[in-house]
Amino acid sequence: MTEVAFHFNAPDKLAYACRFARKVQRSATRLVIAAPAETLESLDRMLWTLAPQDFVAHCRDDAPEDLLHASPVLLTSHARRAAHHEVLLSLAAEVPDGFDRFERLVEVVSAQDAVDRDAARARWRHYASLGYTIVRHDLVLKAG
Repeated sequence: MTEVAFHFNAPDKLAYACRFARKVQRSATRLVIAAPAETLESLDRMLWTLAPQDFVAHCRDDAPEDLLHASPVLLTSHARRAAHHEVLLSLAAEVPDGFDRFERLVEVVSAQDAVDRDAARARWRHYASLGYTIVRHDLVLKAG
């Protein structure tokens, strides 16, 4: 069964996604980041502008097949189509389709955006109703 975790109180969800991708890549684990297309465009730009020592090898889901299989980080709007199924980081407002194919799912929740927080509560209820045990990570407490 997929391990579900919510990472709450992210001051900047995209910056957090970059740090998370860097951490996962360093552990030699493959990561899929699911989000709406416009969010993925911004995230893609951010990943390309990281400092050289923080570079995260990644590609978009429209890359050639060999690159899709070689990239440790995949940016996609459709998690179900991902070639690998280790860790899924969701930046979407809704439950990602195909999340149950992954070993781990991480939902990132904004610190200030009330709409994002309400959507996260709905996703939490959805996972709980399916019987998933949910792990909670408060990023404010972790940083303090």
